[in-house]
Amino acid sequence: MELRLEALFDFLAVSPYFVDTVDKPEIDALNRPAVSAIVVCFNEEENIGACLESLAWCDEIIVVDSFSTDRTVEICHRYTDRVIQRAWAGYRDQKAFAHSQATKDWVLLVDSDERVTADLKEEICQALAQNDNEYSGYALPRLVFYLNRWWRRGGWYPDYDVRLFRRERATWGGSDPHERILVEGKIRRLRNPLHHFTYRDIEDHLERINRFTSISARELGKSGQRWRLADALLRPAGRFFRFYFLKRGFMEGFAGFYVAVTAAVYVFLKYAKLWELEAEEKNDVDRKRS
Repeated sequence: MELRLEALFDFLAVSPYFVDTVDKPEIDALNRPAVSAIVVCFNEEENIGACLESLAWCDEIIVVDSFSTDRTVEICHRYTDRVIQRAWAGYRDQKAFAHSQATKDWVLLVDSDERVTADLKEEICQALAQNDNEYSGYALPRLVFYLNRWWRRGGWYPDYDVRLFRRERATWGGSDPHERILVEGKIRRLRNPLHHFTYRDIEDHLERINRFTSISARELGKSGQRWRLADALLRPAGRFFRFYFLKRGFMEGFAGFYVAVTAAVYVFLKYAKLWELEAEEKNDVDRKRS
């Protein structure tokens, strides 16, 4: 029964009949507000060219680079003169800074490993042309390409995220590495996905899990959340069940099993590292007392 309900929810999330999406009336999409595209990056020479190429239609492209040591900056200058180098300040602060550099009415946030497809570009232009001040932001679905397949099943799709927003009506919230845009006003979902080329291979995937879980554990500690055995045991199991069964990862064969396992491992490591941080903190206190 749960599987059928989840399948129904997935259908409603992407169906043009149920999602609050933007239709395509006969309207001049070029008669739209100006858009600033913002991208933050570091050592992304393999991805940044394709990313910026997909943003060539925007009225302004702003790249904030964290002093890359490869050819990233050189490639960026082929697409825009607005390349700013700034020391890494965390995901949220770096993107907030890029936002502050935008000058156009609307801002489109794209990561360096993402691509705006032709269909998504057209839908964005149509949406902005017909907006008439009703919406302050648009949430985009994201479609991951990994292990030689597009992941419409298995837990990562549609993963709606606000990426297009009015410059003056947005602030930044959340915590690293899961920052989010907070929009003042109504948000509407678009239909066409942002293509996301998340990981080069399994080695890259596992390296990012290790890095991101360390960041997440520190953020949990800063927020005052304490380690609990129940979180370390039940949350990873819940994540695996959701990815593999409810999100139908089993239909992707071993790849679906692998993604579900690593999703569970991500959650487990986050809480294991939180436990480690608390243990180190306790040891430091004990040493100071002795």
